[in-house]
Amino acid sequence: MKSERIILGIDPGTTVMGFGLIKVEGNKLHLLLMDELILNKFDSHYLRLKKIFERTTQIIDEFHPDELAIEAPFFGKNVQSMLKLGRAQGVAMAAGLQREVPITEYLPKKVKMAIVGNGNASKEQVAAMLKRLLDIKVLPTKLDATDGLAVAVCHYFNSGNSTTQKKYGSWKSFISDNPKKVSK
Repeated sequence: MKSERIILGIDPGTTVMGFGLIKVEGNKLHLLLMDELILNKFDSHYLRLKKIFERTTQIIDEFHPDELAIEAPFFGKNVQSMLKLGRAQGVAMAAGLQREVPITEYLPKKVKMAIVGNGNASKEQVAAMLKRLLDIKVLPTKLDATDGLAVAVCHYFNSGNSTTQKKYGSWKSFISDNPKKVSK
């Protein structure tokens, strides 16, 4: 494990994508960036996907993260929402894979558990803990940015624990682990 690395965390969404970047130096965490991409101003779902891809690629090209951690979609009652969220996640993953950044996927409960110690914690509880962990002076009013940051910090806390995460270093490894997600 490198003693210095940058981790990009993404909370994918089709109306707002939250993201955060941390720099790890030894066992110290430093906040590099915490922001959100507002997508609900675009009417077309396909244009939103394009914007997710472009922004993720831009962040990767600017900060050169060593790893990308992304929140996995959770199973909800609305199939159409789940499909759109999965597409948003896939587009962000594609940007990382295009730039050959290793990707790790985390379930929402796993992220909350890593940050707060409770898999059912609220967004506000997660944000408050991140504020203390990273010495953040002012939290954003919307918590999508802190959700993305939480994924990056979760990845840091879980580094080296391969039983709790899925890693994809290339399209080939993703396809071999997910044959039902790919149509021929």
